[in-house]
Amino acid sequence: MAELQQLRVQEAVDSMVKSLERENIRKMQGLMFRCSASCCEDSQASMKQGHQCIERCHVPLAQAQALVTSELEKFQDRLARCTMHCNDQAKDSIDAGSKELQVKQQLDSCVTKCVGDHMHLIPTMTKKMKEALLSIGK
Repeated sequence: MAELQQLRVQEAVDSMVKSLERENIRKMQGLMFRCSASCCEDSQASMKQGHQCIERCHVPLAQAQALVTSELEKFQDRLARCTMHCNDQAKDSIDAGSKELQVKQQLDSCVTKCVGDHMHLIPTMTKKMKEALLSIGK
């Protein structure tokens, strides 16, 4: 049961990341490469100036990647805390003498609720990241 829930979240997050990559990151990569190419075309620039120009071109994409990574880590941490709470409840129930089957059902129910609650966060998280990526890209 927990594996099925994990797969559900993984597919939703993968879909979100692919969408961000296709609609936002890829455009930023194109801008970065065109910007870097224009730095290389300046024959009057010193080697140091050329490198600095290229580094400046890379900044927005690096910021975008850091933003996506940070948001995904926060989401993963929240989901992990929720499932740890479920595990703690299950352990407490076992310690209190509950039957194993009952505890397993309780754990599955709790994990399913965690996943459901966090699945509802994905659209908001996606919107927030897209808005932030658009502001970085300007």
